[in-house]
Amino acid sequence: MHEELTKRLSAAPVVPLIGEDDTAKAVATANALAEGGLSVIEVVMRSDGAQRGMEAIIAETEGLIVGAGTVLTLDQCKSVLDSGAQFIVCPGLVDEIAEYCLDQNVPIYPGTMTAGEVQRAYALGLREVKFFPASLAGGVPMLKALGSVFREMRFMPTGGVSAANLGEFLAVPSVIACGGSWLTPKDAVAGGDYAAITALASEAVGIAKAAR
Repeated sequence: MHEELTKRLSAAPVVPLIGEDDTAKAVATANALAEGGLSVIEVVMRSDGAQRGMEAIIAETEGLIVGAGTVLTLDQCKSVLDSGAQFIVCPGLVDEIAEYCLDQNVPIYPGTMTAGEVQRAYALGLREVKFFPASLAGGVPMLKALGSVFREMRFMPTGGVSAANLGEFLAVPSVIACGGSWLTPKDAVAGGDYAAITALASEAVGIAKAAR
């Protein structure tokens, strides 16, 4: 999974976030993103029905790599992996979650925003982390500073990333991909405007190609 995930993120370095309790809407949103060229999806566990939405996407779509985001505890990590999640994203760095995923050979992107947290992740054996919240944690200048010190580390900035600054983030050599919820606007999902979601995904792919 690590190799395929890296391959996909190299081709389209954008990870859209889906947070939807309605399973039909979750599946339709995932398909709309895939149609726009984004096949790595993070389903955020921020509501009671989010895991069911993730399970529906996994069961009812083809060709997607689906991960679970906003994973807060080891028990939750094990639960979403049992449900079929192919990678894990956390808002922060929790040793026992990182160690479990490393032991199970599951890709994990724990949240970091300081040099101390990045160094801790490095010491645990991780070489890829989430940079969150990207815009509040120092944005592109901070990523450049961290990348110059931690030369083996790769970052996935999330939080405050949008079409307006996506290219700037992706131009940083240490950035593997960017995550963001701007690709799945709540009004578009609620209104079933999946064409708008596909258009946003296509736009992001275009920006990524230009930046890389």
